[in-house]
Amino acid sequence: SVVKRRVNALKNLQVKCAHIEAKFYEEVHELERKYAALYQPLFDKRSDIVKAAYEPTDEECEWKADEEEELTEEMKEKAKLEEEKKDEEKEDPKGIPEFWLTVFKNVDLLSDMLQEHDEPILKHLQDIKVKFSDPGQPMSFTLEFHFEPNEFFTNAMLTKTYKMRSEPDENDPFSFDGPEIMCCTGCTIDWTKGKNVTLKTIKKKQKHKGRGTVRTVTKTVPNDSFFNFFTPPEVPENGELDEDSEAVLAADFEIGHFIRERIVPRAVLYFTGEAIEDDDDDTEVTVYCVQEGEEEADEENDPDYDPKVRPSLTTHIHTL
Repeated sequence: SVVKRRVNALKNLQVKCAHIEAKFYEEVHELERKYAALYQPLFDKRSDIVKAAYEPTDEECEWKADEEEELTEEMKEKAKLEEEKKDEEKEDPKGIPEFWLTVFKNVDLLSDMLQEHDEPILKHLQDIKVKFSDPGQPMSFTLEFHFEPNEFFTNAMLTKTYKMRSEPDENDPFSFDGPEIMCCTGCTIDWTKGKNVTLKTIKKKQKHKGRGTVRTVTKTVPNDSFFNFFTPPEVPENGELDEDSEAVLAADFEIGHFIRERIVPRAVLYFTGEAIEDDDDDTEVTVYCVQEGEEEADEENDPDYDPKVRPSLTTHIHTL
């Protein structure tokens, strides 16, 4: 009909809008890169205080709490007891002990990944940095996890890079709603012998069919660990993944996005727990248990799914 013909013209205009919107997000990414350089000296100083490379002055340590931030007597007493306990354990703590480990344990999304055997390793984590792709390069960001020398692996830094698509899909241009994380790559961890927490050794008894004799066989199998984060499933060229790998990647994208957008910029507030309340209403992802279509539903139903803190929070998680 003549009306349908005109509607098709409107759809063509909409596609052009999507391409302009893509340019907008490219400029947002450029702004992020520009401001990342301004934030970095502050984050570097944060890192120096955490790892005891810099002792803040009395003036820098002054903090006047707002009335609403005043703790109840019960909370003050609890905090005092915890401080005394810590002081007893370590009379002269260096920097802020277990800063990043505490951040991870305070955030459900991250603590779900943590195993008990990961904690001694994460005590050595000194900083997490976000690096954006260079101008003119395909849009991506890298999370850098900086470790002090330790007994577990020889790497000084572990990395995780997330590649994003920032233009409309030709086959479905109307679905474009900002950059999407499309894939990610980890790094090789150079584990010290016997310290690889991503593997475990199990013993199995095998019975010989003919002779009936029993022997014990030792097998090495994968083990649950936060450090599996650095070996995500590879996406085949045809883009087809099994259900388990899809679930792992969906959760992985959510975690990478959360570390970049919330954890790195506001680490101290996750350390103290002050930022946790702000996140209580946000989408929750249970690691490795994302049901197919769940993220899409969450995006539609949760008004806080795309938090409003900074423009880059328009980055979406691509459902494979």
